[in-house]
Amino acid sequence: MAEHESRKWIILVATIWIQAFTGTNFDFSAYSSELKAVLGISQVQLNYLATASDLGKALGWSSGLALMYMPLWSVMFVAAFMGLVGYGMQWLVILDLLSLPYFVVFFLCLLAGCSITWFNTVCFVLCIKNFPSNRPLALALTVSFNGVSAALYNLAAISLNPSSTHIYLLLNAFIPLITSIASLVPILRQCPVNPLPSNGIKQEQLIFVVLNFLALITGMYLLFVHSPDSSTARVIFAGAILLLVLPLGIPGIIYARDWFQHKLFSSFALQGSGFLLVDADDLDFHKEFLSRENSQINVTSYAVNGDGPTLTLSLTRIIGTGGDSEQACCGKIIEKDQLFMLGEEHKAGMLVKRLDFWLYYLAYFCGGTIGLVYSNNLGQIAQSLGHSSMTSTLITLYSSFSFFGRLLSAAPDFIRLKFYFARTGWLAIALVPTPIAFFLVAASGNEVALQAGTALIGLSSGFIFAAAVSITSELFGPNSVGVNHNILITNIPIGSLVYGFLAALIYDNNAAAGKATFSLIQMMTDTVVCMGRKCYFSTFIWWGCLSLLGLVSSVLLFLRTRPAYERYEQNRRTNLLA
Repeated sequence: MAEHESRKWIILVATIWIQAFTGTNFDFSAYSSELKAVLGISQVQLNYLATASDLGKALGWSSGLALMYMPLWSVMFVAAFMGLVGYGMQWLVILDLLSLPYFVVFFLCLLAGCSITWFNTVCFVLCIKNFPSNRPLALALTVSFNGVSAALYNLAAISLNPSSTHIYLLLNAFIPLITSIASLVPILRQCPVNPLPSNGIKQEQLIFVVLNFLALITGMYLLFVHSPDSSTARVIFAGAILLLVLPLGIPGIIYARDWFQHKLFSSFALQGSGFLLVDADDLDFHKEFLSRENSQINVTSYAVNGDGPTLTLSLTRIIGTGGDSEQACCGKIIEKDQLFMLGEEHKAGMLVKRLDFWLYYLAYFCGGTIGLVYSNNLGQIAQSLGHSSMTSTLITLYSSFSFFGRLLSAAPDFIRLKFYFARTGWLAIALVPTPIAFFLVAASGNEVALQAGTALIGLSSGFIFAAAVSITSELFGPNSVGVNHNILITNIPIGSLVYGFLAALIYDNNAAAGKATFSLIQMMTDTVVCMGRKCYFSTFIWWGCLSLLGLVSSVLLFLRTRPAYERYEQNRRTNLLA
């Protein structure tokens, strides 16, 4: 039994490695300027390549289809070889060893983006299969490490050749394949997982607390320990690898836990503090408490079949008595078709008819997606402001703070006994830094403002990316989360196209207006380069205003869903005391 337990923790560590080294889309801005110059394309055309990479996320359903016919390890290696071809051939193009038309490069970017979603699917399956009792905790921890990918690749690139940007493409091609090989043995040796007793679940939660602490140390290390010197960077990179290997000590903890549990575990009170999504048992209990204030329940049928009892409820929501004509417009928006309970399953047809979904979609579209597009444009932003040497620093900043944001997404669940707040409320709070950051960078293009804005945007978007799966599950049903979340993230390629096109159009117009001044740069790179604050000033203002729209949308979503969250939490606590 102890051996089986240790194997699943080794699998978790392997999943962390996969996530940490497969977020290859985050370093696009490191080599985008060189790719643009080699291909001789405009900023708009470069934006289409970034969109192609993000468009791969919309094809994530293909990995689920592949899992129906292929073993998990083979899906992982298909993802690795897609990345090898996608990034490897782009590397050959940048080195002028291979000449390809633009549409083929577009397809290579699409293939590389698709590989990331296949890796993510492998990680999700591993977490769900090996940690059924603490699935959300496992998902939150592993997904967080996807945020440090750019920082790790930046260290690796400096270690090999600090003056080269195309080295990123070579690393993107081979490191995921090497990571897949290193993770193969644990995946092949995974054992069936037996249900855990209640004290076993608590022990798992305690180990996850330790792992989150190690993750925080890793993020701080990558943020504050860096050097432009190649030899020093190698030592720092080795230290980062050591921190990623350190969790392998968890199996030793598993073997020794019987000795420790009586001495240490009694000091921890973790009951009810886990990162819990809405599961089937909670929903059954939750339905028993639907008869609450301002609601009526009519039981229309009760039948027993082979699957167990089925309770069909007809709910009539009473908004209030009288005074309807005096309600404000905002009040009507909040109360119209309001979500009454968490975890109700929504099929795709039902999902797209819900106002809550579109408020959520808009909040994500005008929040996390803008942050992702900003990271794709970091190379050109730094270049236009005269800070080209800061590109790698900005990439590390965005990556590290995105990692911290992802880790913070689990914090509300660890403090829920002392302070409970609806997850949609935390989403709204997480969106606040984004407009502040854009207006700050627009107001001042100096190094400090650029670094502070990048950190804020990374923190905000990281939180949104990590919390989104939990919110989707809670609002629209845990059993439908796979389909519903894929519908939600269709906003990423759409946003990448729209926001990126807006930025590229403004950039090219300003570049064309000042091309006589910068004709030397144009001759050297065979492409038009825009220099000065004007290149992105209007873009930052537009992005700031759009992120304010996302903030308003998230606040409306919070106000509409707060009663359902409060009702669910009240019922959950009642169940714990029963």
